Amino acid sequence: MCLITLSWQPAHKTPLIIAANRDEFYARPAQQLQHWPGQRILAGKDMRAGGAWLGVAKTDSTGLAPGTGCVRLAALTNYRDPSRHNANAPSRGHITTTFLQGSMSAAAYLQKLSSTAHVYNPFNLILFDGQQLMGFESRHARAFELPSGISSVSNADFNTPWPKLVRLQQDFEKTLATQHGTNAPDLDNELLELLSNDAIAPDAELPQTGVASGTERALSAVFVRTADYGTRACSVVSIGPHGADVTERSFDAHGFVAQVKKHLSC
Repeated sequence: MCLITLSWQPAHKTPLIIAANRDEFYARPAQQLQHWPGQRILAGKDMRAGGAWLGVAKTDSTGLAPGTGCVRLAALTNYRDPSRHNANAPSRGHITTTFLQGSMSAAAYLQKLSSTAHVYNPFNLILFDGQQLMGFESRHARAFELPSGISSVSNADFNTPWPKLVRLQQDFEKTLATQHGTNAPDLDNELLELLSNDAIAPDAELPQTGVASGTERALSAVFVRTADYGTRACSVVSIGPHGADVTERSFDAHGFVAQVKKHLSC
């Protein structure tokens, strides 16, 4: 997952809405969004390492405060720094699935993770335990509560104003404001269209992350498309009192594959 923007409004009837893109090599096999057999997880799956980049799961709310929601969520992006990449590091996808399979609060899970985060390649993480929404930056072993309102993260620290992040966040906020009160399918499709924006940023606005200039240019789009690498999944997640709705558009090297919508009920 390489770009996430979210709206966190705890008092709202739909407190958490997320729009996110996962970028990956086309050759890396993945399953589309589905209910995992024998588990309470709803997510896509990386078939090479078995983990997930974004997913939701039922939670038994053990140890959480009364009134806690029934759904937990985990979403992850990598931190782009080629100089720190370790080809032998464990898959970061297991960080999300371990949280989804468990019952720990987000704060407790991140406290435990902070002592082992350094063994993975750098990453950013968003966790929701049904009550508290938290972020984590592995480079700093920094856990923090996300404030109400709009937050975003790409392949740098949270809310670093890369052109793709700024573009998506502004369009996301505008769409939520204009679509207030409309039905969910309309909002889902509006947000999915925002995630399909393949406009490239001007060279003067590009970050310098240690990759070649042509690669930096291609990666500046919300929706990435190169010969061997690109956006593999566009996802919209809405979490409310009755569960979670997740809509995913999947892509491969040839383009659009399918659109799937699933519900995880309480």
